[in-house]
Amino acid sequence: MRRSSLTLLPLVSVLSLSSFAVHGAGFALIENSASGMGNAYAGAAAIAEDGSTIYFNPAGMTELEGTQLTGALHWVRPRGDFTNDGSMVAPVPPASSGGSLSGGNGGNNGVDAIIPNLYYSTEINDRMVFGLGINVPFGMETSYDNDWVGRYHAVDSNVMSVNINPSLAWKMNEQLSFGAGISGQYIKVELTSAIDFGTICQAQELGGAIPAGTCTSVGSAPQEMDGFAELDADDFSWGYNFGLLYKPQPSTHIGFSYRSKITHTVSGDADFTVPNAVNFLTSTNNFVDTTLSSSVSLPESSSFSISHQVDQFTLLFDWTYTRWSRFKELRIEYDSSQPDSVTTENWGDSSRYAIGLNYQLNPRLLLRSGLAYDETPIPNGEYRTPRIPGNDRLWLAFGFGYQIDDQLSFDLGYAHLFVDDSDSDHTFESSVPTLEHNLNGEYSARVDIVSVQLNWQF
Repeated sequence: MRRSSLTLLPLVSVLSLSSFAVHGAGFALIENSASGMGNAYAGAAAIAEDGSTIYFNPAGMTELEGTQLTGALHWVRPRGDFTNDGSMVAPVPPASSGGSLSGGNGGNNGVDAIIPNLYYSTEINDRMVFGLGINVPFGMETSYDNDWVGRYHAVDSNVMSVNINPSLAWKMNEQLSFGAGISGQYIKVELTSAIDFGTICQAQELGGAIPAGTCTSVGSAPQEMDGFAELDADDFSWGYNFGLLYKPQPSTHIGFSYRSKITHTVSGDADFTVPNAVNFLTSTNNFVDTTLSSSVSLPESSSFSISHQVDQFTLLFDWTYTRWSRFKELRIEYDSSQPDSVTTENWGDSSRYAIGLNYQLNPRLLLRSGLAYDETPIPNGEYRTPRIPGNDRLWLAFGFGYQIDDQLSFDLGYAHLFVDDSDSDHTFESSVPTLEHNLNGEYSARVDIVSVQLNWQF
């Protein structure tokens, strides 16, 4: 694989999240139901208890009576810290080693977020049901101090998506149902990072592109003349999903669902802030404001779920498999003279396992609990960037559902995510050795999620 040139340093890291992030495997969001939150989404493709089944398994709509409207809000409160452990500036020839990267640990990188969901289903006849789901399958926001040690990798990251998912379900017989839908998905990305123009100037001197002594004469030194890069891009694309729901007996539901990959080609603008003292570095049409594009396939996923009721108890299980191995590299194309930039990802496929237990305390009140283990697709610290510093996580969840009257019900769910500490040994990929700064240290994180939902049957 061809490595990127020095002119591409800032945006290699800026777009290292153009695939979007954060509370499910890799950078997917699983917060698409408050009732499911109480079970850590165990049994999500089988239980079919409200309109959110449109997302988790459209075949489950055949279990919904009449016309139903479901709306949910999720308050996500992530907290994350980085501890620097010897991050280094790339060595400048003839030195055999570089100095230390300057800056602090970046502060809390988590940003609170509200995630909405809305679902509508209605019976067409006694065997066909139509549904429409609007939710947020991908999204994240992280923010570090502008002068932190990893500022050349990332400062701010803000990603938002909206997925519109019309679906149809068909009750083939009393035991088997099939459902399918299409997904129209919009994604918007806003990302920033700092640029080490001091090191870039020095590299130009060493390469003979500018006269010796130029950097000193303008007061330019490594890590002492930073600029800034900002990305704003978006895209709309299409995918599909389908599912099966099988009931070998009334108390047992077995569900399978599949969501296709969606290939996004985001396009937008790259804006550079260059210190006046080194503005001559833009004379070769480098670091000039331009348009850009990047293509990435959000991976397909499949889920297998079981729901089994025994008296007042319901046992739940879910296994979700996501093909993150599609994410091998990230390539950015510019509409200026800059060549493509490439960063290696080398992610692997991942699984999420969940078990849950419901208890029907009385006709109105249902108690929920759940436990899940969510694997990270990031292979090791070499490929872990500060935009996606994820690792394996354990979900502990509980909640309840309350039937207000014959038409209205309310759900509340809470989950705490215990995220394993993760190491970082990430280095910029560049054909210019003096730009290969290394971010070395450890991330720690935790997440709290509170979900509320209202269901209206009419």
